[in-house]
Amino acid sequence: MPAVAGGPTLATRAEALLARHWWQPRPSGLARLLHPLSWLYRVLADWQRRRKQPLALPVPVIVVGNYIVGGAGKTPTVIALVQALAAAGRRPGVISRGYGRRDASACEVTVCDPASAVGDEPLLIRRRTGVPVWVGRDRVAAARALCVRHPEVDIIVSDDGLQHHALPRQAELVVFDERGAGNGLLLPAGPLREPLPKSLPARTRIVYTGGVASTALPGELARRSLGKAWPLAAWATGDRQGARPLAELRGRPLLAAAGLAAPDRFFAMLEQAGLSIGRLPLPDHHGYVTLPWPIGTAEVVTTEKDAVKIDPDRIGTTQVWVVPLDLALPAVIVGELMSWLPAPTPP
Repeated sequence: MPAVAGGPTLATRAEALLARHWWQPRPSGLARLLHPLSWLYRVLADWQRRRKQPLALPVPVIVVGNYIVGGAGKTPTVIALVQALAAAGRRPGVISRGYGRRDASACEVTVCDPASAVGDEPLLIRRRTGVPVWVGRDRVAAARALCVRHPEVDIIVSDDGLQHHALPRQAELVVFDERGAGNGLLLPAGPLREPLPKSLPARTRIVYTGGVASTALPGELARRSLGKAWPLAAWATGDRQGARPLAELRGRPLLAAAGLAAPDRFFAMLEQAGLSIGRLPLPDHHGYVTLPWPIGTAEVVTTEKDAVKIDPDRIGTTQVWVVPLDLALPAVIVGELMSWLPAPTPP
């Protein structure tokens, strides 16, 4: 297995250590040792919730978020929800924090922006949906700026922000993957950002992106699938003629690279599609300052989240294939969310 260029940082190694303990069905010794800090985390989180009251926005908001840390399929869920809203005649926009940005102020995402300036996931959402996307640490400020710049928008989807209590919301869509709630403890002893509710709050629905109900909370199962394989340059320009069925890559030695919170999920889907891959897991939001595979690697398969950070002019002779991860939201979820929205205003 090739090493990641530069090697993992201390923070990355610490995060990986915690993750190994978080995603066990029962609390480990380390998790129990950290449990007192979880009590402190809960006290601070409760204080923050009481201190911040929702602020007014000119359009309704649907928040797509997690009770857990790390990826559980939020970005594909946001993309699928935005596409469903647009298909139903709504005019959606998206707000996000923009993980990894140095500038905390609100700004609009364009398809030409580097991922380092706006965040890899917001850039991917902008490319996939074509709707206005704004990023900012203060999501209320980002939403207000979006509405001023794009008065045609009549519904905002928030990528994450479930715990951003100043953000008003018409509905919440909470995402779990097959890992569920892990050991069931709050940070830092476990992966939970807040305790699992005994019953779902009003206008909150659960979607399970891993195809299984991984907690006791009632929810609907989403169906995820892989799209066609795109050469990196064709994907970057939107040249649909360049896409190839995954079956054409069978029988070829491929290196699969993924900078995701749970990269094994992507690798397993590639293998289920009949591809022969070597696995190159990378830290979530890996920056691709240098290419993580050896010079001379013939073919690499990667995700769209990775692709937004790879310069096609720097890959040399390596053929990089981009494989989108698509999610089909259950019709009942989309229908319920739509029923909770006020009637759209005429354009």
